[in-house]
Amino acid sequence: MSSQSTSSPERRSFLTCLNAGVTSLAAMAIGSAAMAQEKPAATTHWEPARHAKDEWLDKPAKHRLVFDTTTPDGFGEALAFAANYIRVNKVEYGVENNELAIVIVVRHRSTPFGYNDAIWAKYGAPMAAQSKFEDPKNKLGPKANVYNSGDYGELLPNRNVTLDSLSKQGVQFGVCSVATRGYAAVIAQAVGGNADTINSELIANLAAGNARMVPAGIVAVNRAQEHGYSLVRA
Repeated sequence: MSSQSTSSPERRSFLTCLNAGVTSLAAMAIGSAAMAQEKPAATTHWEPARHAKDEWLDKPAKHRLVFDTTTPDGFGEALAFAANYIRVNKVEYGVENNELAIVIVVRHRSTPFGYNDAIWAKYGAPMAAQSKFEDPKNKLGPKANVYNSGDYGELLPNRNVTLDSLSKQGVQFGVCSVATRGYAAVIAQAVGGNADTINSELIANLAAGNARMVPAGIVAVNRAQEHGYSLVRA
């Protein structure tokens, strides 16, 4: 009798532990099955919106490149770099200029170089002062667009590469409308004219055949990248 009374509590304790273990294993199995049934959260793939105003960026091309220019020197460097880009693609890769999409965005202090010689002859002094630029030959405000001259050699960073020469090779120029309006106001104050009239005059006298006004230069830089253009800051 005494041996039975001694073993019964031990047996009950063993069975209790065994049941607890079985219950835990069952719970773990159920939990694992539930986790296996859970689907991973879907990853969202962001796509930029497309706008009719940006369709000019959709030029079919093997390669796309955009230059963001904000200073006179930066604009000149972009002209030189664009010419190198065209040359090397043709010589080393056999890619013709009409198979490239190249955009030079003209904004902030580089904006006046998006206008032609007639505008510089008329408003060169106030535009140069606002851009903090002077003609390297005479240290005065230019009377023509020096980056469409080809006569400055090493005095300017474009190395005689002009807007016209690049435009003929398919390079497009996007001139900032916001900065243009700002320059129109500066010119109007300097010459006593009407800012709206001068703004319209600037828009009508862009420097290159492939130049266009864009709503804002910074937006054009953004949109170009969203259309697959690699960005170069100049």
